[in-house]
Amino acid sequence: MQREGIQVGDLVTVPYKTGVYIAEVIETFPEKATVKILAVRKHPQQGDLHHPFEVNVPLFHQRRALSYQEKVMVPLSAVTPYTDTVPDYTTSLRNALAKEKEKLLAQQGPWAERALEELIKLETEYFSH
Repeated sequence: MQREGIQVGDLVTVPYKTGVYIAEVIETFPEKATVKILAVRKHPQQGDLHHPFEVNVPLFHQRRALSYQEKVMVPLSAVTPYTDTVPDYTTSLRNALAKEKEKLLAQQGPWAERALEELIKLETEYFSH
């Protein structure tokens, strides 16, 4: 079922994996939409989602935020209209990363330390140029 009122060109908020993004709808289908990423609202969570908050897992995933103008398909049921000003992508990425790091610093423990290590590596990759 198509979400009422979502059209090509609309600004929306979309969750994708464990991140949340501001995007523009570029194509709609009966139950999905293709969106173009414009900003990051929440940086993806690090680690194994099947074993949350555990460090001793076969693969501790490092999850990058979606890139500026990257296109992804999402269920229309997850798309919500966005009416505020769209922030600059790089600024939004810095802010989302800082918030995620603050949460991890407050949590403490082996999982939070490992997740923080991954975010610091990502931060270096994101902003090294």
